[in-house]
Amino acid sequence: MPITLPQTLPAFDLLQKEGVMVMTPERASTQEIRPLRIALLNLMPKKIQTENQFARLIGATPLQIDFHLIRMSEHQTKNTAAEHMEAFYRPFSAVKSEKFDGLIITGAPIEHLPFTGVTYWAELQEVMDWTQTNVHSTFGVCWGGMAMINYFHKVDKHMLSTKAFGCFRHRNIVPTSAYLRGFSDDFVIPVSRWTEMKQEEIASKAGLKILLSSPEVGPCLIEDAAHRALYIFNHFEYDSDTLKQEYDRDMAEGTPINVPLNYYPDDNPVLAPNNRWRSHAHLLYGNWINEIYQTTPYNLNDIGHAT
Repeated sequence: MPITLPQTLPAFDLLQKEGVMVMTPERASTQEIRPLRIALLNLMPKKIQTENQFARLIGATPLQIDFHLIRMSEHQTKNTAAEHMEAFYRPFSAVKSEKFDGLIITGAPIEHLPFTGVTYWAELQEVMDWTQTNVHSTFGVCWGGMAMINYFHKVDKHMLSTKAFGCFRHRNIVPTSAYLRGFSDDFVIPVSRWTEMKQEEIASKAGLKILLSSPEVGPCLIEDAAHRALYIFNHFEYDSDTLKQEYDRDMAEGTPINVPLNYYPDDNPVLAPNNRWRSHAHLLYGNWINEIYQTTPYNLNDIGHAT
């Protein structure tokens, strides 16, 4: 089944060329089924790249997705054209009265700041409260996941002495989880962060279940059933060359950075990197969408009400 996107959104042509089933809103309106309403609260500076990454994963599922792009109400992006933001995004203040089957809250390159030092922290707290009444399932990614687990459970993030950067092996801790259907026992995930969440601190909190973890970079995927949420601190959604782009950027700017570990063949940045996480990325997001489909109310107005 297809993902519904505006035909003029850059992701529309890109995904169509990649073989993803894409449908215009006009075509979708003629079908007598209810698509899943999935929103992306995009906090990343490269908006279009991030849209493409998540739309690719969400659009590969066998269900029809009505995809919505949301931004913080007052925060103005400096890296994406205002015309793009005006054409495809709505501020959170404009969607507060709506219900969604799923919401993804992305990362943001602000992990060096305390949460309370983020300019839009007050509104993001409102968003997180709103998910409990207006969203069936929320997926916090990287900084977005750290923000959610901190807000709901007071788990702190901790600065690392060196950046966790590269493709790190992770273990499947709960293979019976519905979110991990089809997962191997171990696999690699791209990691790119200066902060960490400590395993013992998460394990000490009632209601949190660690699903994926790495002996090198710590907990990765957390289920928070009481808040109908998942938190992931690493980047299954990354394109094959995303870590390369980050490495090349830092090298060009003279920022001290290590070659991303276990990413380039023989750790040689002259060679093209291999994507060794794509299949698990599709499994995770496909499983998430399937769980939403299996459990979300048919009547959107019932979302957020205890059952």
